[in-house]
Amino acid sequence: MNAPAKVETRRATNVTLDTEAVAEAKALDINVSRACEAGLKAEIRRVRDARWIEDNRAAMESWNDWVEQNGLPLGHLRQF
Repeated sequence: MNAPAKVETRRATNVTLDTEAVAEAKALDINVSRACEAGLKAEIRRVRDARWIEDNRAAMESWNDWVEQNGLPLGHLRQF
């Protein structure tokens, strides 16, 4: 069976970019829209990751404290 094709939805938007950067990108045959989209997606990932870490900081610190006091669960089974 063939999987259904992914439907891409795109939205036109206005973005202000450095004139020289746009000219150089065009000279290098870089798709400016795709490059901006890739950069935006990377920034979204970075911010989401940073927020997840901040939102879960207390739980991670609590777990680290527990491990420090009690050792790793099943640590007695480690063979290294």
